[in-house]
Amino acid sequence: MKHIARKRFGQHFLTDGGIIDAIVRAIDPRPGQRMVEIGPGLAALTQPLVERVGHLTVIELDRDLAQRLRGHGQLSVIESDVLKVDFSLVNAAWPATDFVAFTKPETPPIQKLRVVGNLPYNISTPILFHLLDAVDSIEDQHFMLQKEVIDRMVAQPATSDYGRLSVMLQWRYAMENVLFVPPESFDPPPRVDSAVVRMLPLAQPPALDAARLAELVQVAFSQRRKLLRHTLGRWLEAQGFTGQFDVQRRAEEVPVADYVSLVQQLAPASV
Repeated sequence: MKHIARKRFGQHFLTDGGIIDAIVRAIDPRPGQRMVEIGPGLAALTQPLVERVGHLTVIELDRDLAQRLRGHGQLSVIESDVLKVDFSLVNAAWPATDFVAFTKPETPPIQKLRVVGNLPYNISTPILFHLLDAVDSIEDQHFMLQKEVIDRMVAQPATSDYGRLSVMLQWRYAMENVLFVPPESFDPPPRVDSAVVRMLPLAQPPALDAARLAELVQVAFSQRRKLLRHTLGRWLEAQGFTGQFDVQRRAEEVPVADYVSLVQQLAPASV
Protein backbone atom coordinates (compact mmCIF):
# COMPACT_ATOMS: atom_id res chain seq x y z
CA MET A 1 0.00 0.00 0.00
CA LYS A 2 1.34 3.42 -0.95
CA HIS A 3 2.15 5.61 2.04
CA ILE A 4 0.69 9.11 1.87
CA ALA A 5 3.04 11.79 3.20
CA ARG A 6 1.68 13.34 6.40
CA LYS A 7 1.96 17.10 6.64
CA ARG A 8 1.93 17.11 10.46
CA PHE A 9 5.17 15.10 10.42
CA GLY A 10 6.75 17.31 7.75
CA GLN A 11 7.18 14.30 5.48
CA HIS A 12 8.98 14.74 2.13
CA PHE A 13 10.38 11.45 0.85
CA LEU A 14 13.68 11.39 -1.00
CA THR A 15 13.33 9.65 -4.38
CA ASP A 16 16.30 10.81 -6.49
CA GLY A 17 18.72 7.89 -6.87
CA GLY A 18 21.63 10.12 -7.86
CA ILE A 19 21.19 12.31 -4.77
CA ILE A 20 20.86 9.24 -2.54
CA ASP A 21 24.14 7.87 -3.89
CA ALA A 22 25.84 11.24 -3.35
CA ILE A 23 24.62 11.39 0.26
CA VAL A 24 25.85 7.86 0.99
CA ARG A 25 29.26 8.73 -0.48
CA ALA A 26 29.41 11.84 1.73
CA ILE A 27 28.56 9.79 4.84
CA ASP A 28 30.99 6.98 3.87
CA PRO A 29 29.44 4.29 6.12
CA ARG A 30 31.70 1.37 7.13
CA PRO A 31 30.87 -2.15 8.37
CA GLY A 32 30.18 -2.38 12.10
CA GLN A 33 29.77 1.33 12.73
CA ARG A 34 27.01 2.40 15.11
CA MET A 35 24.70 4.35 12.84
CA VAL A 36 21.38 5.88 13.78
CA GLU A 37 18.99 7.31 11.20
CA ILE A 38 16.39 9.88 12.20
CA GLY A 39 13.16 9.72 10.19
CA PRO A 40 13.91 6.92 7.72
CA GLY A 41 10.52 7.29 6.04
CA LEU A 42 10.26 4.90 3.09
CA ALA A 43 13.87 3.71 3.61
CA ALA A 44 15.34 5.30 0.49
CA LEU A 45 18.51 6.15 2.40
CA THR A 46 18.10 3.38 4.98
CA GLN A 47 18.68 0.48 2.59
CA PRO A 48 22.03 1.60 1.11
CA LEU A 49 23.23 2.53 4.61
CA VAL A 50 22.33 -0.80 6.23
CA GLU A 51 23.92 -2.68 3.32
CA ARG A 52 27.21 -1.02 4.22
CA VAL A 53 27.12 -1.04 8.04
CA GLY A 54 25.33 -4.37 8.55
CA HIS A 55 22.91 -3.13 11.22
CA LEU A 56 21.12 0.19 11.61
CA THR A 57 19.02 1.75 14.35
CA VAL A 58 16.21 3.99 13.08
CA ILE A 59 13.99 6.48 14.90
CA GLU A 60 10.54 6.85 13.36
CA LEU A 61 7.51 8.63 14.83
CA ASP A 62 4.98 7.58 12.18
CA ARG A 63 3.39 4.37 13.50
CA ASP A 64 2.64 2.92 10.05
CA LEU A 65 6.18 3.51 8.80
CA ALA A 66 7.66 2.10 12.01
CA GLN A 67 5.62 -1.06 11.52
CA ARG A 68 6.93 -1.43 7.97
CA LEU A 69 10.52 -0.96 9.12
CA ARG A 70 10.21 -3.67 11.79
CA GLY A 71 9.89 -6.20 8.97
CA HIS A 72 13.50 -5.52 7.98
CA GLY A 73 15.83 -8.01 9.64
CA GLN A 74 18.79 -5.62 9.93
CA LEU A 75 17.01 -2.72 11.61
CA SER A 76 16.34 -1.85 15.23
CA VAL A 77 13.32 0.46 15.31
CA ILE A 78 12.74 3.11 17.97
CA GLU A 79 9.16 4.34 17.53
CA SER A 80 9.36 7.73 19.19
CA ASP A 81 9.54 11.47 18.86
CA VAL A 82 13.27 12.06 18.32
CA LEU A 83 13.18 14.91 20.86
CA LYS A 84 12.38 12.32 23.55
CA VAL A 85 15.26 10.00 22.63
CA ASP A 86 18.40 10.07 24.79
CA PHE A 87 21.14 9.36 22.26
CA SER A 88 23.72 8.65 24.96
CA LEU A 89 21.46 5.84 26.21
CA VAL A 90 20.99 4.57 22.65
CA ASN A 91 24.76 4.24 22.43
CA ALA A 92 25.12 2.65 25.88
CA ALA A 93 22.39 0.07 25.16
CA TRP A 94 23.45 -0.61 21.54
CA PRO A 95 21.91 -2.27 19.59
CA ALA A 96 18.84 -2.62 21.83
CA THR A 97 15.87 -0.28 21.43
CA ASP A 98 14.31 -1.00 24.84
CA PHE A 99 16.58 1.36 26.78
CA VAL A 100 14.02 3.26 28.87
CA ALA A 101 15.17 1.61 32.10
CA PHE A 102 18.80 1.38 31.01
CA THR A 103 21.26 3.41 33.06
CA LYS A 104 24.37 5.07 31.73
CA PRO A 105 27.54 3.08 32.48
CA GLU A 106 30.34 4.60 34.55
CA THR A 107 32.67 4.39 31.55
CA PRO A 108 31.24 5.65 28.23
CA PRO A 109 31.33 3.19 25.30
CA ILE A 110 34.50 3.48 23.24
CA GLN A 111 32.54 3.47 19.98
CA LYS A 112 30.35 6.49 19.23
CA LEU A 113 27.22 6.99 17.16
CA ARG A 114 27.11 8.24 13.60
CA VAL A 115 23.78 10.06 13.27
CA VAL A 116 22.15 10.72 9.89
CA GLY A 117 18.76 11.75 8.60
CA ASN A 118 16.43 13.81 6.48
CA LEU A 119 15.19 16.06 9.28
CA PRO A 120 11.63 17.43 9.28
CA TYR A 121 11.96 21.12 8.43
CA ASN A 122 9.40 22.16 11.03
CA ILE A 123 11.49 20.88 13.98
CA SER A 124 15.02 20.77 12.57
CA THR A 125 16.45 23.41 14.93
CA PRO A 126 15.05 21.78 18.11
CA ILE A 127 16.55 18.46 16.96
CA LEU A 128 19.97 20.05 16.46
CA PHE A 129 19.86 21.59 19.95
CA HIS A 130 18.61 18.30 21.44
CA LEU A 131 21.58 16.44 19.98
CA LEU A 132 23.94 18.88 21.70
CA ASP A 133 23.00 17.18 24.98
CA ALA A 134 24.48 13.89 23.72
CA VAL A 135 27.37 15.26 21.67
CA ASP A 136 29.95 13.33 23.72
CA SER A 137 28.38 10.09 22.44
CA ILE A 138 28.44 11.14 18.78
CA GLU A 139 31.20 10.70 16.21
CA ASP A 140 29.56 12.77 13.47
CA GLN A 141 26.23 13.92 12.04
CA HIS A 142 25.04 14.18 8.43
CA PHE A 143 21.66 15.82 7.95
CA MET A 144 19.52 16.94 5.07
CA LEU A 145 17.90 20.22 6.00
CA GLN A 146 16.39 23.30 4.47
CA LYS A 147 19.29 25.02 2.69
CA GLU A 148 18.46 28.30 4.43
CA VAL A 149 19.00 26.63 7.82
CA ILE A 150 22.37 25.19 6.78
CA ASP A 151 23.41 28.60 5.47
CA ARG A 152 22.78 29.94 8.97
CA MET A 153 24.56 27.03 10.64
CA VAL A 154 27.83 27.55 8.74
CA ALA A 155 27.65 31.36 8.40
CA GLN A 156 30.65 33.54 9.22
CA PRO A 157 30.50 36.77 11.28
CA ALA A 158 29.50 40.02 9.56
CA THR A 159 27.07 38.23 7.21
CA SER A 160 23.28 38.37 7.22
CA ASP A 161 23.01 34.60 7.87
CA TYR A 162 25.21 34.72 10.99
CA GLY A 163 23.12 34.52 14.13
CA ARG A 164 22.13 32.57 17.23
CA LEU A 165 22.13 29.21 15.44
CA SER A 166 25.61 29.85 14.02
CA VAL A 167 27.11 30.57 17.44
CA MET A 168 25.28 27.82 19.34
CA LEU A 169 26.51 25.14 16.93
CA GLN A 170 29.93 26.44 15.88
CA TRP A 171 31.27 26.53 19.46
CA ARG A 172 30.85 22.73 19.51
CA TYR A 173 31.05 21.52 15.89
CA ALA A 174 33.09 21.94 12.74
CA MET A 175 30.46 22.09 9.97
CA GLU A 176 30.40 21.95 6.20
CA ASN A 177 27.68 22.23 3.56
CA VAL A 178 28.48 19.18 1.43
CA LEU A 179 25.61 18.83 -1.07
CA PHE A 180 22.80 20.83 -2.68
CA VAL A 181 19.45 19.01 -3.04
CA PRO A 182 16.73 20.51 -5.31
CA PRO A 183 13.00 20.23 -4.49
CA GLU A 184 12.35 17.77 -7.34
CA SER A 185 14.45 15.18 -5.51
CA PHE A 186 11.49 14.61 -3.15
CA ASP A 187 7.92 13.34 -3.26
CA PRO A 188 6.06 15.56 -2.57
CA PRO A 189 8.51 18.34 -3.48
CA PRO A 190 9.03 20.90 -0.70
CA ARG A 191 8.73 24.58 -1.51
CA VAL A 192 12.35 25.21 -0.54
CA ASP A 193 15.82 24.11 -1.55
CA SER A 194 17.57 21.56 0.62
CA ALA A 195 21.18 20.70 1.39
CA VAL A 196 23.25 18.21 3.36
CA VAL A 197 25.47 19.32 6.24
CA ARG A 198 28.35 17.46 7.86
CA MET A 199 28.80 18.14 11.59
CA LEU A 200 31.95 16.98 13.38
CA PRO A 201 32.05 17.47 17.16
CA LEU A 202 35.23 19.30 18.14
CA ALA A 203 37.75 16.99 19.78
CA GLN A 204 38.70 19.61 22.38
CA PRO A 205 35.74 21.99 22.76
CA PRO A 206 36.01 24.98 25.09
CA ALA A 207 34.81 24.36 28.62
CA LEU A 208 31.71 26.44 29.27
CA ASP A 209 28.15 26.48 30.58
CA ALA A 210 26.12 25.81 27.42
CA ALA A 211 22.88 27.06 29.01
CA ARG A 212 24.64 30.29 30.00
CA LEU A 213 25.94 30.70 26.44
CA ALA A 214 22.43 30.15 25.06
CA GLU A 215 21.06 32.88 27.35
CA LEU A 216 23.83 35.30 26.43
CA VAL A 217 23.50 34.74 22.68
CA GLN A 218 19.72 35.09 22.80
CA VAL A 219 20.07 38.49 24.46
CA ALA A 220 22.78 39.55 21.99
CA PHE A 221 20.69 38.75 18.90
CA SER A 222 17.37 39.95 20.33
CA GLN A 223 17.79 43.27 18.47
CA ARG A 224 20.48 42.46 15.95
CA ARG A 225 20.35 45.83 14.18
CA LYS A 226 21.26 47.72 17.36
CA LEU A 227 24.68 48.04 18.95
CA LEU A 228 25.24 45.53 21.73
CA ARG A 229 25.43 48.26 24.37
CA HIS A 230 21.62 48.51 24.12
CA THR A 231 21.04 44.79 24.73
CA LEU A 232 23.97 42.66 25.84
CA GLY A 233 25.68 45.62 27.52
CA ARG A 234 22.73 46.16 29.85
CA TRP A 235 22.45 42.42 30.49
CA LEU A 236 26.15 42.24 31.41
CA GLU A 237 25.71 45.13 33.84
CA ALA A 238 22.85 43.26 35.49
CA GLN A 239 25.12 40.22 35.82
CA GLY A 240 27.74 42.32 37.62
CA PHE A 241 30.26 41.77 34.82
CA THR A 242 33.39 43.89 35.29
CA GLY A 243 35.58 42.47 32.53
CA GLN A 244 36.33 43.80 29.06
CA PHE A 245 33.99 43.26 26.10
CA ASP A 246 33.43 45.62 23.17
CA VAL A 247 29.72 46.42 23.09
CA GLN A 248 30.16 49.01 20.33
CA ARG A 249 29.51 46.22 17.84
CA ARG A 250 26.40 44.58 16.50
CA ALA A 251 25.75 40.95 17.48
CA GLU A 252 26.51 39.66 13.98
CA GLU A 253 29.98 41.25 14.06
CA VAL A 254 31.17 39.25 17.10
CA PRO A 255 33.10 36.02 16.32
CA VAL A 256 32.12 32.79 18.05
CA ALA A 257 35.42 32.81 19.99
CA ASP A 258 34.50 36.19 21.54
CA TYR A 259 31.12 34.91 22.74
CA VAL A 260 32.83 31.81 24.15
CA SER A 261 35.44 33.90 25.97
CA LEU A 262 32.75 36.17 27.40
CA VAL A 263 30.63 33.36 28.82
CA GLN A 264 33.75 31.81 30.36
CA GLN A 265 34.36 35.08 32.23
CA LEU A 266 30.86 35.26 33.64
CA ALA A 267 29.93 33.91 37.03
CA PRO A 268 27.65 30.83 36.95
CA ALA A 269 23.96 31.59 36.70
CA SER A 270 22.20 31.76 40.07
CA VAL A 271 19.81 28.88 40.73
